[in-house]
Order: sequence, then C-alpha cells, then structure tokens
Amino acid sequence: MNNSVINTAICLPAPDIEALIQGRAIVAMCKNYIVPERQFALYPTNASINILPVEQYYHSSFLATAKTALTQVSAETISVKAWVRCEKCEPLHNTESLSALSPLTIWTTEALQEILTQRHNIFLLYLRVYQLSKLITLSIKVNSQFVYLGEPLTISEVRPVLNDRTFAQRKHQLENRQPPLHPQLEELQSAIASLTISQPAAKQLDDDIKAFLGWSSDKLITQPDSNLAWINDIAKLGDRSIELEEKKSNYQAGTDFENIARQSLEFLGFKVENAYKGGAGGLDLFCSKPYPIVCECKAGRLIPSGTVEELIKLGGMHLGADQFLDSAKLVIGSGNPSTDILKAAQKWKVSIINAMTLQKLVEFKAKYPGAINLVELQQYLEPGQIDYRINEYIDKAERDIKLRSHIVQLVKNYLENSGIESAGVESLHGAYFGSNPPQPIKTPEMHEILIELSSPLTGYLGRIKGSDWKSDRFYFLRDLPIN
Repeated sequence: MNNSVINTAICLPAPDIEALIQGRAIVAMCKNYIVPERQFALYPTNASINILPVEQYYHSSFLATAKTALTQVSAETISVKAWVRCEKCEPLHNTESLSALSPLTIWTTEALQEILTQRHNIFLLYLRVYQLSKLITLSIKVNSQFVYLGEPLTISEVRPVLNDRTFAQRKHQLENRQPPLHPQLEELQSAIASLTISQPAAKQLDDDIKAFLGWSSDKLITQPDSNLAWINDIAKLGDRSIELEEKKSNYQAGTDFENIARQSLEFLGFKVENAYKGGAGGLDLFCSKPYPIVCECKAGRLIPSGTVEELIKLGGMHLGADQFLDSAKLVIGSGNPSTDILKAAQKWKVSIINAMTLQKLVEFKAKYPGAINLVELQQYLEPGQIDYRINEYIDKAERDIKLRSHIVQLVKNYLENSGIESAGVESLHGAYFGSNPPQPIKTPEMHEILIELSSPLTGYLGRIKGSDWKSDRFYFLRDLPIN
C-alpha cells in the first residue's frame, strides 16, 4: 500500500470520532456535501451540530464513552488518531424513517429529528477509517467544518479499523436500513465496557463481542495468561524428585499434588466437594458434577501398592456402597502402577492416569476453553491405565476444532472469491470438497457446524435465517485460529 499526503482535517464531535475509531460507527454527519474519495484527518471538537444535551443526543449504551471523549477534548491540545476516506455522501431528508436509521448509529431518533429541524441540508458520510501510525498533537482552533493542517500528514492504509469485507457488510446494512442483528449484545458490551481497564477477563469478552458485532475485524490473538502458569507445575508436583524430597516432607509434597489436582479438575469444569475431605481417613477428592468421581492422588515415582484398595475403602465408607459403585473412580499419579494395582483396577473399574496426562488435558482446556465436553470424556474413563484413551480424546477434540477452523476459512475464502456477501449451505458444501478438507462430511452435518459457528456464543460466522435449513445463508465474521 502506497503512502500519500493530506493537509486537511474534518472537524467532528469527539464522541463521533471515538465511535469511528472503535469501529462502532462507520458514518458521520456533515453540513456540506463531500465528494467521495476525499481524504481527511479526524479532528475532534467538543461541539455538536445541534443544541440537545449529550444525554439526549447519544444512545444510552454509548453515553459513557461519549462523556469520556468530550472530557479528553477539553484540554489545551487535541490528539489526531486517525484519518478517513469518504466512501459515500448521501443527504438526509425529513421524509426518511429516522427510527430505522437511529439504531444503526450512535445518535438517538430525537437527535436526528432535531438536526433536520435546525438544518435542511445535512449529509450522512460513509467513512472508511484508518489509524495513524502515531498520534499527532495539535492546538485547539476555532470550530469550523474543516481545518488546514500546519504540516502535511503522511498516511497509509496499513491499519484499517475494519477490513474490506466487514466494512462492505456494515455499509450494505446501513444503506438498506437493515436493523441490528444483536441489540442485546450491544447492550451487554456497553455494560462491561467500564470494566475492561481493571478486569482482563472483561477485556477479552469485550473484544469478542466487538468482533462478533462487526465493530472490529482484528483477529483475536490469545495472549498467555499469567494466571494459568500453575498448569506447568501439575506434572512437576506429581514427580517426587530428590530435590523435592530434600525441601519438603512427604506429607507436604502429597498435599501440594492433591491441591493442584483439585485445581485441575475444577478448571476442567468438575465441581469438587469439600465435605469428604479431612486428612487421614478422608477422600482426596470427590467430584459431584457433572457426574460423581472418587479420586485418589499419589505423588511420587511409583503408585504405592494398595492404592486401589485404599480408594475402595475410603470411597465406600464416606459415600456408601450404592453411591460409590455408581461413581467413576480415578487414581492420578506420576509413577507407574504395579501389576497388582492394574488387576485391582480392572476388577473395581478404577481408571488410572499419569500426572502428565492430566496436565495435557488442562493445557488443552486452556488453549481451547470450550473444547472439552466432560460428559463425552466420561466415555473414555475405562478401567486400568487410560493415558492412551485420554490422548485419543484430546486428538478427537483437536480434529473437531481443526474442522471448524477449516470451515470458517472456507466461508471467508468462498465469499471473497465469489464477490458475494453470504452463501447457502449447499454452495458451501460443494466448495468444501475442493478445499482439501480434513475429513468428509455430509450437507446436514455441515449445516449443524455452520449453525454452531454462527451462535452468539461463538461468533465466527453470521447467519441469515431462511424459511428452512437449506435456505439459511452464512457470512464471515472472524477467524478461528489454531494455536
């Protein structure tokens, strides 16, 4: 992309510019007609083009952002963060249904009506927004529609707020006054916006919602979470090395491993109860949901003889025979089980997994938070040493994710190559076979996966519901990266 130079800025209310930079809006209002393809820097001001108070001018979901933007622009200098290219300029008329336009913008119906009452010539500017590589600080000048910059500004298109496809979809929606697809999610985004500074989890959710709504087209990159560093210690605490024995008592080492096993099971989604724990004579771990599991944890290089018998004795004593027999039974240890332990495990239907296998399972959960289905995992809890079975489950779950990532990329590429905005399941299924697919699937199965990927809880694709499943149409929202 070639660099070019501009020397003019368009003055807009600071909240409107903030909405453009966030990707929340793609339009602004102007008193003059602007020829498409004109390029301007965005110059924020603290004035709007009507006399309504800010509480009546902007939607309530945008109000906090609007007030913050107005506070920032009241300083002695202002920051120019972005530049825009006018893609379209259309006049607004009193005859238009402002109630249909308002939900697609940051302005209330009352504000739009007041503007049209004050001025008969108001234009709606469709603006393609690009972020500058660095902020430009300017002194506050008198308010006017345009400001000439003291020095020419070099610009490029390397940092668009929205990619081509996302902008085209948003522009089409606005031109045709199509209602927002997910107003409830917009309200949710507004509710959590104030938490994003202090809460990393809220920031991630905020980014996900923005991407789903089409306010952002950046690929979501999962950064390492410092709160999950403990995962790397699961196998280490299970392995009773000489160094560990020198530093800690046997009891303490066992307690550390038991605690991290508990943390692991809770992270996977099990509900671990406290009622049956109590030092000697107590169960190491008991999970009550989504199904009961009795668990014994053994740190060290070997799983001690009699571990299965100990599990049976304590489990039966605390739970009673009926509940114990109906529960899954699990031994977690870093060492190898003896032949006697394996025989007892087969007889009493006890599963045995290595601490490293537990760590792999937890690592996979951290990598793909929604990928592990605990009810499905139960099918792999067979009697005896089952590390290979857990690995089989992880491999299966990873194949499922790769398939979905492939389908998301397929939809993206198919629409870009076809020059269309959405596609039906049969067309996408036909394209699937020519895309070097990871596995064969039938049309109904592909439709189920497309529905899953277009759920508001996932938001990788969008869906235009048809009269039946064959007439549903799908469009791309964001990538599903495989880490």
